[in-house]
Amino acid sequence: MLVRRFPSLPSWSSALRELDEARRDMERMFDSVTGLGWSRSGVFPPINVTETGDAVLVRAELPGIEARNLDVTVENNTLTLAGERQALHEDGDVSYHRREREWGTFRRSFSIPCRVEADRVKARYVNGILTVEMPKAAEARPKQIAVQAGA
Repeated sequence: MLVRRFPSLPSWSSALRELDEARRDMERMFDSVTGLGWSRSGVFPPINVTETGDAVLVRAELPGIEARNLDVTVENNTLTLAGERQALHEDGDVSYHRREREWGTFRRSFSIPCRVEADRVKARYVNGILTVEMPKAAEARPKQIAVQAGA
C-alpha cells in the first residue's frame, strides 16, 4: 500500500507569528540604518489623560523645558501643547556615542474625551511635568437619576 503525505497547511497563528517576526526584523534593519526606528512612539511629549467625575487631567512629560517656552490652548474640545526645547551646547570638542534626547519646537494636539469649560482650565508645571486640569462642562458631568417606584 502506498501512502502519500502532503505537507500540512500553516495555521493562522504560525502565519501571524512569521509576519510579526518579519516586522521586527524590518524595524531592527531600519534602526541600524537611521538610528531612529519605528519602535519609539514618535510622539513628544508623552502624555497620560485621566478623567474623574468633575475634570479631565492631562499630564505631559517635558523635562528640560522652561515654563516660558510652553503654550497650552483649548479650542473646540481640542487641547494643543506646543513649545520648544533648547539644544544643549557642549563645551569643547564633544563626540556623541548616543543621542536620543530631541530638541527644537514641538506641537501636539488631541481631542478631549468630553466637553470642558475652557475658561476654567488650569495648567501647572512642576519638576518637568505639565499638568493641565480641565473642568468638565455641566452637561458632561455624571448625573444621579432618582428611580420612582410604583405605577
